[in-house]
Amino acid sequence: MRYELRFLQANIQRAEQKLHAFEIRFGMSTADFLRRYEDDELQETLDFVEWIGEYRLLDRLREKASTLQEIRFAN
Repeated sequence: MRYELRFLQANIQRAEQKLHAFEIRFGMSTADFLRRYEDDELQETLDFVEWIGEYRLLDRLREKASTLQEIRFAN
């Protein structure tokens, strides 16, 4: 379980770095991007689809890591 948590944390860090790269490249935070994208202020591009995918991946990875930490500390 410890190995899986380290693996998740490494993937979380990679996803955060990718999101940060998108933020720098497009000059807006991920939160602003998501709001603008959902409000149809931005045209759909492959980059934007990838950005959304990274955001969703990060969310799932954080969820899994949190669940593993809860299990680990409950024992």
